[in-house]
Amino acid sequence: MRRCDCAGTLTAMKLPSILLGTAAIGAGALCATAFVVPTIASSASKCDAALFTIQSGMPGAGSGYANAKVSAECSGSNLVVKSNGMPSYTYVAKTPNGLKTQNWTWTVPTAPKKASKTTSINTWMGTIGFTVTGIPIYGPMEGPMPSDSAFGDPVYNGMLDSCKGHTGYMADYHDHAIVATARCGFTQSKIVGYAIDGFPIYGPSSNAKSGYVKTGNPKSNSWKAYTYKASSSKKVLDRCNGRTEADGSYGYHVTTSFPYVVGCFKGTPVTQQGSAAAPMPPMR
Repeated sequence: MRRCDCAGTLTAMKLPSILLGTAAIGAGALCATAFVVPTIASSASKCDAALFTIQSGMPGAGSGYANAKVSAECSGSNLVVKSNGMPSYTYVAKTPNGLKTQNWTWTVPTAPKKASKTTSINTWMGTIGFTVTGIPIYGPMEGPMPSDSAFGDPVYNGMLDSCKGHTGYMADYHDHAIVATARCGFTQSKIVGYAIDGFPIYGPSSNAKSGYVKTGNPKSNSWKAYTYKASSSKKVLDRCNGRTEADGSYGYHVTTSFPYVVGCFKGTPVTQQGSAAAPMPPMR
């Protein structure tokens, strides 16, 4: 069993500079034993707990807030991740809700398999995945409140901060999209998270784009405002916003347009336990 505990208060140590989208960093938090940038195998069956780390030197959410913490361990055939759900960057309120620490535990298989049929997230009101920085990922829609933008696209409606997150009714910070850069706490941008079916979520790439097009008004009912258009282009992702990689493994990809992270589950979503199993409550 391997374990890696990381917090934004760890002492920075020099690592080779790596390019993260438009941001370059030269220092990173180290977990347990020293490592340079973790080597990320393309196989989805690899359990790499060392990916779960927070960029050292981050300012934290702000005065009076706890520092961000995330830990991961490989236990049998599962990856188990725990987090206090706090952002490692300055918290900017985008909803009437506050910000409090959470008690997240996510468990996903290290060797996920494609299911015989995909699982829709069109009405999925809760966690669809989690980032390597310990933040829950929700789908590309909001809840029934506020009523004038019920179930709308929170990105389109400008409801998110610059790292594409905000807080819900339980003062829980979560992402609806991902900005995989150092300023948002990431130390690398290849694998930026995992869906709850166990498949990895890869960072943005010029060789991966969403197949969804806007055909309506995303202010409300976002899933009715976008339509998936299949394409022969290898750059266009499937309906779940993923694809089979060159080595035969499957993975989702972060995109700048809808559905942003996951469009449906390619594998079988794991029913989580505790607070991680709770549905997304209505926004106040």
